[in-house]
Amino acid sequence: MLAFICLIQINPFASAQKKGNELPESQIRKSETEAHLRFLASDELLGRRTGEQGNFVAARYIAEQFRKLGLKPVASDSGTNVSSYYQNVPFQKTGANGTGQIVADAEIMKSGDDWILMNGEASDLKAPIVYAGYGLENASKKWDDYKGLDVKGKIVLIQSGTPDVQTPSEIIASSIEKRKLAVEKGALGIIELFNAPIPWNVVNKYFAGEQISLAQGDDAALKSIPHAWVNGKEARFSRALRGVKEVEFKTSGRKSTLINSYNVAGFIPGTDPELKKEYVLLTAHYDHVGVGKQGGQPFTPQDSIFNGARDNAFGTVALLTAAEALSKKPAKRSVLVIALTGEEVGLLGSKYYASHPLMPLNKCILNLNSDGAGYNDTTIVAVMGLERTGVKAEIETASKFFGLGVFADPSPEQGLFDRSDNVSFAKEGIPAPTFTPGFREFNGDIMKNYHQVSDNPETVDFNYLLKFCQAYAYTTRLIADRKTAPQWIAGDKYEAAAKKLYGK
Repeated sequence: MLAFICLIQINPFASAQKKGNELPESQIRKSETEAHLRFLASDELLGRRTGEQGNFVAARYIAEQFRKLGLKPVASDSGTNVSSYYQNVPFQKTGANGTGQIVADAEIMKSGDDWILMNGEASDLKAPIVYAGYGLENASKKWDDYKGLDVKGKIVLIQSGTPDVQTPSEIIASSIEKRKLAVEKGALGIIELFNAPIPWNVVNKYFAGEQISLAQGDDAALKSIPHAWVNGKEARFSRALRGVKEVEFKTSGRKSTLINSYNVAGFIPGTDPELKKEYVLLTAHYDHVGVGKQGGQPFTPQDSIFNGARDNAFGTVALLTAAEALSKKPAKRSVLVIALTGEEVGLLGSKYYASHPLMPLNKCILNLNSDGAGYNDTTIVAVMGLERTGVKAEIETASKFFGLGVFADPSPEQGLFDRSDNVSFAKEGIPAPTFTPGFREFNGDIMKNYHQVSDNPETVDFNYLLKFCQAYAYTTRLIADRKTAPQWIAGDKYEAAAKKLYGK
């Protein structure tokens, strides 16, 4: 009798396990995920830098995987109007910082030490300078920094960031908006006092080199206007610039060229007659930082390639795994799968997509992004936004099924939620967690491979990669099959955007 009772107790578990093992996610093979990663992070792809040959090869590889799996193309070739997996993203590549100086009375600020030219052609200006706060206008936030000011034919002096945000991505984004506004107002040049909580030597090292930004169109004035970031933490520079009526602004300029890269998108229609009208958006960036000096970290003649196995071939493989599983057995809702370019140069591929969507954003119930700097705990996945985006149960269930725990928002002081492509969709109002390889804190174990030449396939735990990919794919299925769309928790900073997007 005891044996019979035990058998009754065991059988339901065995039945559930058998049902789970029939999922396409359970049938993904380690050899497949390993092969994807070894190719994407191979030396031959030369670090997959946005707009360069290795980046194009990676995009082609991803597109051909989508084609093999039967995903539907949703973009179109601009020349032929033929359906395509490629969304062209136009970029502007700007050369290294040039020479020059800014003179305010007796204070001489040298290019490369005290300031960086962020934009502009060779210029030799001597003009009045006008202080314009943050240099922004926003009626809804009651920002009106140009009120009562005449900056035509003058140099405008502004603060970095916005009154309420000083994150790196927002500083860059707002800086571009400020440039556009200054040009509209007729300014000759822009000097921006950089006061963000980032060491100036780090800022200088990163931004003084070659830069990639979204193309600015055909506006010649926008391309040519000199725009400098001055080390605003040096009080004497701020005092000098705000204490004079006229400055000299001389620069050799930074040469710019137009380049292209691609977001790669494929679509899996859902099976439910009503729910398939909505979709889950899966994203992961496939670009990395390139070779040699492009990487911004130490390298040797023997190893100068920043392979980007963890960041973010790992997440790209998860994306391909989800595409495979869901193409074999589609979910109730549709799924849009996008491999994004340009993340490493400022989340630019996702920013471009958010403003040029291939499908209506208000039909997207959630963006499940996959990105990471590395991992130091192979028993868990880490999720940015786990407690905020309404899908905690699905993430925990799927991860547990494949033997992984879930850790919410590690290293909150790093502001990681707003540092990956998910934030481009969160700003539109879409709940957007990031599914990340396991870590509990951003420590030396992470940094030893983060943006280092050591981040290559030979250092990856492929058993963990398989579990991670399976958990990501199954999470997607559970979210796409749920009865109701997830929502931001009440009071979240992106809740207002969601109400605007979804009309509720």
